[in-house]
Amino acid sequence: MANTPTLATLRRTLATRLAAISDSPDLEARRLLEIFTGLNGSRLIIEADRPLEPETIERVEAAVARRLTGEPLAYIVGRIGFHDIELEVTPAVLVPRPDTETLVEAALARLPADTALRVADLGTGSGAIALALAHARPRWRLVATDADPNALAVARGNAERLALTTVSFAHGCWLEPLAGERFDAIVSNPPYIDADDSHLDAPALRHEPYHALVADTGGLGDIQRIATAATNHLEPGAPLLVEHGYTQGPAVRRLFAAAGLTRIETEADLGGHPRVTIGYR
Repeated sequence: MANTPTLATLRRTLATRLAAISDSPDLEARRLLEIFTGLNGSRLIIEADRPLEPETIERVEAAVARRLTGEPLAYIVGRIGFHDIELEVTPAVLVPRPDTETLVEAALARLPADTALRVADLGTGSGAIALALAHARPRWRLVATDADPNALAVARGNAERLALTTVSFAHGCWLEPLAGERFDAIVSNPPYIDADDSHLDAPALRHEPYHALVADTGGLGDIQRIATAATNHLEPGAPLLVEHGYTQGPAVRRLFAAAGLTRIETEADLGGHPRVTIGYR
């Protein structure tokens, strides 16, 4: 047992290796050890000198090997935290990002908390936006759409696990499965990367679903389709809120104006980058 690494030594080794792929190597090392040892952060410190079983070391090593190919940590551990909830994720869906919490916060700030609103989330993926809103606003009723049945299966599973019964799901592209329905708000994080964008070469993005990342018309095609259709599905005075790339704010505002939306504004994410554009019917 003398040569068996302890929690502390393995954590340091993992952090050193993960620095090649991660901006937060110690955080990722801790997360892997939490998952594969069943210990939370404080127990990792208390039991820092505990030797690890060979089987645990093998599982951690296999996970690190996957991570070093660029595979997102969320896929490896199967879950990720997002706006006060924890979501299960698979390669069928995008990994929810902190930038998208800006969209959730923008909706929460602009809509009354204690009113029974109807809100649509288009292209829901893991269900992150709809489920975060449902968790924060129990009186709202949400419907989440996605064209990918595999993504909807992930979202439904998350809703069931979180016992968020105010969210329903519909299979189809954007607003197509919601014909004739109107909402007090529509939110969406659609694909907005241009097919020629060099960011697609990033190791992490190579593991995520291409169709959920890339849009035509220079990355703006799906945003244009959503904005155009939304005016027939919004109640008078209701907002459309869409996440987009940090350079796309001016173009998205023009698309919103062309669709007839008013009071258009763009909100910055936590990094100060223009990230969410809002317009009202």
